[in-house]
Amino acid sequence: MFRRTKIMATLGPATDPSEIREEMITAGLDLIRINFSHGDLAERQHRIEKMRTCARAHGQHIGVLADLQGPKIRIGRFADGPVTLKNGSAFALDTTLSSVGGNQQAVGVDYKQLAIDVGPGDVLLLDDGRIELEVTAIEDGRVDCLVVTGGALSDNKGINRKGGGLSADALTEKDRTDIRAAAGMAVDFIAVSFVRSAADIHEARRVLSAAGGSDGIIAKIERAEAVAAIEEIIQAADGVMVARGDLGVEIGDAEVPAIQKHIIKRAIWLDKPVITATQMMESMIENPIPTRAEVSDVANVVLDGTDAIMLSGETAVGHHPVKVVAAATRACLAAEKQPATQTSGHRVERRFRRVDEAISMSAMYAANHLDIKAIVALTESGSTPLLMSRINTAIPIFGLSRHETSLGKMTLYRNVHPHFFNVTEYTPEAIKRAAIQTLEKHARLDIGDLVIITKGDHDGVVGVTNSMKIVEVGQVV
Repeated sequence: MFRRTKIMATLGPATDPSEIREEMITAGLDLIRINFSHGDLAERQHRIEKMRTCARAHGQHIGVLADLQGPKIRIGRFADGPVTLKNGSAFALDTTLSSVGGNQQAVGVDYKQLAIDVGPGDVLLLDDGRIELEVTAIEDGRVDCLVVTGGALSDNKGINRKGGGLSADALTEKDRTDIRAAAGMAVDFIAVSFVRSAADIHEARRVLSAAGGSDGIIAKIERAEAVAAIEEIIQAADGVMVARGDLGVEIGDAEVPAIQKHIIKRAIWLDKPVITATQMMESMIENPIPTRAEVSDVANVVLDGTDAIMLSGETAVGHHPVKVVAAATRACLAAEKQPATQTSGHRVERRFRRVDEAISMSAMYAANHLDIKAIVALTESGSTPLLMSRINTAIPIFGLSRHETSLGKMTLYRNVHPHFFNVTEYTPEAIKRAAIQTLEKHARLDIGDLVIITKGDHDGVVGVTNSMKIVEVGQVV
């Protein structure tokens, strides 16, 4: 049974042993995430190369996402170790204080605009919302607060304003440097953190293009402002990530499920892939099995139509990275048995704007209404399989391309299974037969099975998919 929902895992110390990489691939890994908040260029490059080598040994293409650190606003460090803030006490966030001079009364902040962006009555959330402060006064760069919800506070914890509104630019100088580095590493996607608007995506793309890169740009939705501008952000980006951690801190945890469903729905409608991330199976950092709630969480995003689920600390630093991937695979497969994930009314009443769009939708409609075994898309850019992947079906879609960049991007698309196929090596008359032979290596096909093939009249040319043919295995000549 082909799993349709993709699994992305963050690499880290826990995934470095060669046997762990091997077992993660066989357990069902589709993409890897490189967190640019940690490590150096050499370490990141080493992990990518090792995982790609392992995947190739298994005849698989592994997608790579570079996740930028972004303008995470943080407190400084405490001179004498962590402090404990008590409810009702006073505490200050002081932009003029030394970055290592924090104490029981105040701590430094790395974001000098904080005293300008907030005002009395605003609520600031520290350490992913675990500590809540209410702003009482502002003077000379010092933000005086009342501790509403206290607790232990240690170095370098993040700061969010409830409801959003902190004005830090989405791209820091570090991010710009990292984009240029990622372009040289041939990653498939770059995730931009703390996006506020489509302008942030356009700026990231300008930096990437200037560096000679063509990676897909993924917009991480983790700011309240991004939710308000979600349509323009989805249209500007090549995909979106529902980053539920900081998003939940900014808009409130109770608001996240409905927003998550809305973003997934809009991404599908606008022909963009979507990743759901944060705490998918967090308990497995320590435990060998997930909680029932975590399994239900994964199942629900599968039912909503997410292209991929992303694992973070569960694989990067957890004790059971292989078991996490295996557990996610089981949860996805079980959810995909439900009829709701296998049928679709998407675009039934919508006019098409392009020929390749019409072919894609026609192929999926035919596949869902005929006894089709597989769908084969001969593609240069991967755009036809992307359009096909917006339609719910239980029938696997095989994206055959000669371009590594296209194969890498297709690793993210729901229900699309990328495989190398050089269309220019065959005569026009032999292409369909060769495509079926390639497919037979990866799918169980029997004589008489029906397969849909889409292609263009001009082989090897981008953007000209204009034909669909239903062929019978054993009868292709």
